[in-house]
Amino acid sequence: MADMKEMYKKIIGDHFPPEMKISYGDQVLVYKKRTWTIKNESTGELEERGLRYGENPDQEAALYQLVNGNLTLGDCAFIQPGNGLVSAISEEDMIQAGKHPGKINLTDVDNSLNILKFLMKTPACVIVKHNNPCGVAKAGSIDNAFMKALRADRVAAFGGCVALNRPVDKATAEAISEQYVEVVAAPEYEEGTVDILAARKNLRIIRIRRIDQLESYWDKRFVDFKSLIDGGIIVQQSPVNKIRTKDDLKPAECEYKGKLYKIKRLPTEAEYEDIIFGWAVEQGVTSNSIIYVKNGVTVGIGTGEQDRVGVAEIAVYKAYTKYADIVCFDKYGISYKELELAVEKGERDAAQKEEIDAKVKEDRGNIPGSTMVSDAFFPFRDGVDVGIRQGVTAIVHPGGSIRDWESIEACNEADPPVTMVFTGQRAFKH
Repeated sequence: MADMKEMYKKIIGDHFPPEMKISYGDQVLVYKKRTWTIKNESTGELEERGLRYGENPDQEAALYQLVNGNLTLGDCAFIQPGNGLVSAISEEDMIQAGKHPGKINLTDVDNSLNILKFLMKTPACVIVKHNNPCGVAKAGSIDNAFMKALRADRVAAFGGCVALNRPVDKATAEAISEQYVEVVAAPEYEEGTVDILAARKNLRIIRIRRIDQLESYWDKRFVDFKSLIDGGIIVQQSPVNKIRTKDDLKPAECEYKGKLYKIKRLPTEAEYEDIIFGWAVEQGVTSNSIIYVKNGVTVGIGTGEQDRVGVAEIAVYKAYTKYADIVCFDKYGISYKELELAVEKGERDAAQKEEIDAKVKEDRGNIPGSTMVSDAFFPFRDGVDVGIRQGVTAIVHPGGSIRDWESIEACNEADPPVTMVFTGQRAFKH
């Protein structure tokens, strides 16, 4: 049996070619394999290396950058060479290689950018773990955005990837350095901040030079591949988020058996802000998914479930557990799970846990006032009812279910009424 600890330390190398070409009829895209000449963690000598390994330490992997060719299929002109982000990271940009990056480290950065590209108007932070966001927040300053994203899910952020859309300043660097994260990606690092971050020697500190231009990637499509176990490939256009302003949203209404059902209440300006923010975050969440957001911060993120009411309930559960953790941490300086174990062992008074539990129950996991976001329509009203019972005030989803009328009625029956808008587009991500 392999020694897993040793496997994680190794760079297994790969046998993928230095160049790859993909032909689409008579159109050809050319890709160059990326390697970096950096110090060996053990010997201190310079070595040329590609990716550390793939999703697991026994999988060879390679990163390729698009370097030539322009692809147009029908009326879709796909992204052209010269727009590199993660695939264009140079040795200079890999400010501290830490443990040399593997596939997951870079795909986590990539999905962070996939969300950040919709949030460029204000300082924002996305923390990703295993290609799903743990916490996302926008704020008046980048250090505040980081802290809000971290506090949204302090537990899942452990060992995650932090991506920022503004240069790292001293306050942000100090806040990040107090946490264990695997990767920090930002457009730039102010003087002295790298020294603060580099105190964690295994931290990968990466500069993404084009982050300040991320909004220009909003409508740029790329070819999205899905490989099958038989060696086959499915190709598709990448999605485009069509929701930029409240004018792109439609107040919920539908006709059923000759009767028109309309939502009673339009969103407030603050609710529109969270609807647009939440729909942006949804673009980076594995489907089926439901998320709750409030005041520009994620509250609960439910990912990758098979049924919609189930993932609505899971997002509630996560909101409650993450809120319990941050309340406990603020009060006692330890995680909720540590408190729970200490109570079980008789090392702490059970009243401490009971106090935390009572507050979480009273505050309903900080969900009241949130916007509920669904990447697809609600096939039944049960999913909508989950959010309404927890105190959401707004719901956004694509619409298009034959039972939309039920969901609209559920919102109108709520006291006070809950608002609902349709996006007219689905946001599945598999």
